[in-house]
Amino acid sequence: MNEIARDPTRFWLIRHALVAENARLYLYGIMDVELCPHTLLEQAPMYRSLAERLPRPAHWVATPLSRTRRTAEAIFQAGYPDAAPAIEPGLIEQDLGEWQGLPHGDLPARLALPAHPFWPLAGEERPPGGESMADVIGRVGAVMERLAREQPGRDVVVVTHGGTIRAAVAHALRIGADSALHLSVQNLSLTRLERHASGWRVVCVNELPGY
Repeated sequence: MNEIARDPTRFWLIRHALVAENARLYLYGIMDVELCPHTLLEQAPMYRSLAERLPRPAHWVATPLSRTRRTAEAIFQAGYPDAAPAIEPGLIEQDLGEWQGLPHGDLPARLALPAHPFWPLAGEERPPGGESMADVIGRVGAVMERLAREQPGRDVVVVTHGGTIRAAVAHALRIGADSALHLSVQNLSLTRLERHASGWRVVCVNELPGY
């Protein structure tokens, strides 16, 4: 189907759970790091809240990285009817190229632009072999438009990454990369977007389960 439906496509974007403590010591980008096992147990009430909050039925989407699929599995285990998320490579986190795996303290000397106040890289900074946040907005925006055409008038639950969610909101609001990086997107938070025939609507950003 090539046209946006009369009823909007409703997107429910969830940032994956907190990654393991050792992974947080470096820039992991699209590296496939594990989730924090202790946090998975401690945040069980948040998974139950999401399982109750999310729409049924819905089309589920995750990314190729295991941290999104594992987060989806935790929501199913908390009471949401089991689903098989479609894997969408275009919604993966920002590719940091040659800078992936660097300790955070090693990054400033490599930057061509001043760091963003709320992110290690400025919105237009492109790591060697990687993507800038501006690139991510273009990539994610194209995928969101395609999903809206493929799932007209439906609820789409997307378990993805912080950078991806910022990019999706930036696409919806037509704002630049540096502005997008001011958005707070916490682990397990919910961001809701709607694609109407007339354009995008932002319903909420960074809603925390149970609040």
